[in-house]
Amino acid sequence: MQSFEERLKGGHPNSLGNTVEVVEEVLKENELFNELFNCYFSNDEIVRLRTSNAMKRICKAQKTLLIPYIDRFLVEISKIDQASTQWTLSQLFKALEKDMTNEQIQFAKKIMKNNLANHNDWIVLNQTMDTLTNWSKKDENLKAWIIPHLERLTADKRKSVSGRAQKMIALLQK
Repeated sequence: MQSFEERLKGGHPNSLGNTVEVVEEVLKENELFNELFNCYFSNDEIVRLRTSNAMKRICKAQKTLLIPYIDRFLVEISKIDQASTQWTLSQLFKALEKDMTNEQIQFAKKIMKNNLANHNDWIVLNQTMDTLTNWSKKDENLKAWIIPHLERLTADKRKSVSGRAQKMIALLQK
C-alpha cells in the first residue's frame, strides 16, 4: 500500500485528491495519525496543503487525536512557510483552545500575532483575525493589541479582508 504522502500527491492543487479517503483511514485506525502528521514535512506543497485539510477534518471528527500533537503544531508546524499551514493553525488553535495549556495558548497567540502583523495571504489574515478576535473577548491585552491591526486591515484592498476586519471590530465593541 502506498504511503499517505504518495497518496496525497498530484492532481490540481485546489482539489482534495485522496484527502477524504486518508482521513477516513486515520479515523478508523488512529495509530495511522502520526504518518499523516509527518506529511507536513513533505517537500511537496500540495501534500502539505492536503495534510492541513486532513487535520481540520480530523479535528472536527475526533479532535482527541490532535491533542498530543499541540506542542508539535506550535513548535514545528508553525515554522512551515506556507499560507495553508498558517491559516489551518489558526483554525486548529481555535478548535483546540479548551484542550491547550495557558503556555500553549500564549505561544499560539505569538504565532498568530506575527501572522496578522506580517502575512499578506488573505485567508491567513481572515482566519487569524477570527481566532484572535474570539480570544480577545477574554484577554484585554490581546484586545488592545489587535484593534490597531484590525483598523489597518479595514483599508485592505481585498473586500474579504477589509470586511472581516470591520466585522471583528464590531464584535469587539459589543
